[in-house]
Amino acid sequence: MTFLSILCALLIEQLKPLRADNPMYGAIKQLAARIEAGFNAGQEAHGRTAWLMMMLAMMLPTALVYWLCLRISPFAALAWNILVVYLTLGFRHYSHYFSSIQLALNGGDELAARRLLAEWTGQDTAAMSVNDISRIAVENALVTSHRNVFGVFFWFLMPVGPACAIMYRVAEYLARAWNEPEHLRNEPFGRFAARAFYWIDWIPARLTAIAFAIVGNFEDAIYAWRNFAQRWQDEAIGIILSAGGGAMGLRLGTATQSAAAIPAADAAVIDAVSLEVEAPPGEEATVRALQSTVGLVWRALLLWMLMLLLLSFAVWLG
Repeated sequence: MTFLSILCALLIEQLKPLRADNPMYGAIKQLAARIEAGFNAGQEAHGRTAWLMMMLAMMLPTALVYWLCLRISPFAALAWNILVVYLTLGFRHYSHYFSSIQLALNGGDELAARRLLAEWTGQDTAAMSVNDISRIAVENALVTSHRNVFGVFFWFLMPVGPACAIMYRVAEYLARAWNEPEHLRNEPFGRFAARAFYWIDWIPARLTAIAFAIVGNFEDAIYAWRNFAQRWQDEAIGIILSAGGGAMGLRLGTATQSAAAIPAADAAVIDAVSLEVEAPPGEEATVRALQSTVGLVWRALLLWMLMLLLLSFAVWLG
């Protein structure tokens, strides 16, 4: 059932991708804002209580509906699973930005590429070179594919999968929404949300990096992971970008500026510390790196689906 749920949801999303500004996400954002306004009294304990309240409000109804569907029929449970996976996956939420940037750069329209990247990331792109645009687009694609696809896959495989998939996406959102805005930055209220997502994402981030290594240049990916991941302030992002860059033979991150910022609507800001004298393995990102990124993400997705299919067969035969 798990394999069929993910496969059907992926096929549906390819035909009709869910926009990032859909009403469902809007309602979740409004609920998070109301809970923050009601509980934020400037202490970390209030943030912990608010986080638990938000999770209960999202996970409990999801688990209850799943249980009721199981009581009705396996097909009802399958339909509910497909719906939840479709709502939590974001494989194509921002792919139009990535594809449009790729087309603009291939056509030599650097101005359009800068404009699209600015819309996607919220960064000032006026002085960026083609290589900078390519690098930041690659970094965003790798991290968003992890946060919107592979992380969801992992938690959907857990018991009461639909509720766990909801937990992952909501936890990722709260880690941003309660820490990044100007009035909440460095405030105690959001610390628990950030710490909770760190642990929730601990295993998925490493599995994504392993998948990138397996379907890419394994030796360079593992070498970059072991020696350069710690140069990002965000550990999970450092692991994903160092392994992904090594897998493609690309040098991600720079010595003088932070790595790419994930869009404010979809992922945590990527902060990179200054790199040391030794540079990571690989070449500087070019326009061709965007196509390599597409191939890496799709191969990693196929690897996850193959492993899930084999696991499903093993459970069925057992």
